[in-house]
Amino acid sequence: LTTKIEELTAGGAELHTEIKNYEGEVTHDQQALDKATALREKQVAEFNAEEKDLLASISALKAAITVLSKHQGSSLLQLPASRATTVASALRDAMSKHSGLLKTALTPSQRKVAMSFIQAPEDYFDAEPTFKQSYAPQSGEIF
Repeated sequence: LTTKIEELTAGGAELHTEIKNYEGEVTHDQQALDKATALREKQVAEFNAEEKDLLASISALKAAITVLSKHQGSSLLQLPASRATTVASALRDAMSKHSGLLKTALTPSQRKVAMSFIQAPEDYFDAEPTFKQSYAPQSGEIF
């Protein structure tokens, strides 16, 4: 009987040690979960702020297009140099503020066109077309 009591006491001590180890693991896992939850909440807040900013930018650009189309007709070619500079400035700000997003949204050729407009908005519409833009084959389409 004494032997059985000693065996059970040793088994109880072993189980008590395992319980302590598991409690430590649970505490560690709970801390990791709390940290991950806090990080996720921070990311959601950042996303919501950026989304709000992007929606405001889109609204401002839509309003600018509406105003420009009312005052200038359907052509940006008639823009005075001061307005072209203002549009280029707004485009520059949007491209620098949202560069990461625009890298995936715009093709390299679109980025190149936008950058050339930003660099010289007053000359952009007066520039001579490049060979590729002005070339038209005389023989028609080739099948």
